[in-house]
Amino acid sequence: MVATDAVEAIAPVSFAALTDHPAVFAEALGASFARHGFAVVTDHGLAQERIDAALAAAKAFFALPEAVKRRYHVAGGAGQRGYTPFGVETAKGAADFDLKEFWHVGRELPPGHPYRSLMPDNLWPAEVEGFRASELWLFDALETLGRVLLRAIADWLRLDSGYFDDAVKMGNSVLRLLHYPPVRGSGPHLRAAPHEDINAITLLLGAEQAGLEILGRNGRWLPVNPAPGAVVVNVGDMLARLTNDVLPSTTHRVVNPVGDRRSMPRYSTPFFLHFRPDFVIQTLPACVTDRRPERYLGPITADAFLRRRLKEIGLADG
Repeated sequence: MVATDAVEAIAPVSFAALTDHPAVFAEALGASFARHGFAVVTDHGLAQERIDAALAAAKAFFALPEAVKRRYHVAGGAGQRGYTPFGVETAKGAADFDLKEFWHVGRELPPGHPYRSLMPDNLWPAEVEGFRASELWLFDALETLGRVLLRAIADWLRLDSGYFDDAVKMGNSVLRLLHYPPVRGSGPHLRAAPHEDINAITLLLGAEQAGLEILGRNGRWLPVNPAPGAVVVNVGDMLARLTNDVLPSTTHRVVNPVGDRRSMPRYSTPFFLHFRPDFVIQTLPACVTDRRPERYLGPITADAFLRRRLKEIGLADG
């Protein structure tokens, strides 16, 4: 295992600065993404009591008997809605499955919407009171925050501020409720093996237990432990491809706890903000230069990109 570099750190960016100093905020956010592929945004302003309610509902679901949870597993659904059991998802290129189970909440589409064939209906556990309302609130709150952050990213890229507005409108975004159970015994499995995210950007509220690490350019693993009231935001593969890696999608993992902490579970709620399914991911011309030639072959729709990656991580059939 590569040693952890505890000296390097990701400087936090205050969301509060966006109102009075939008250019300064965009520069700080973009610089953090360009350097790390990650940013830590403080002062996001989301109501903590509602975040706590959403997390409590998730914990209540994961505490249900296994047989009950499996009623909400959709066979052939590529894990896109409802429950995905422990030991199913495997990081791209990894031999061992991750030590986690999760629940996915997606966008609620109106009847007859053209994306209904690409975005399945949500499932809602009848056993957990308030689950639907709490998780839909969190989905909407993180999507709204993500759209604002994408406007700052557009400014940093010298695009029109609203460049991403249409790209993510009705996007195939997903709120993932994650449970990493206590670690039993030893072995090659990690809570989350090294991987990159598929989507445009990911927003992660601070987890109760540490474990998130990113792979720095120096080849060392850097722990990311945001303070309460902060959100970790990272570039996904779709945005990296769009920007020709000007904004890189950085490898990250969730390591297993050690000592007494092995008996403690870990919960987190990453929000994967996606482009709309028919958005064409094609390298931005300004991101191709003599010193940075085109790194990707041709355009691809966001839906085709997603389907290909779901196969690679074991959630969809090959």
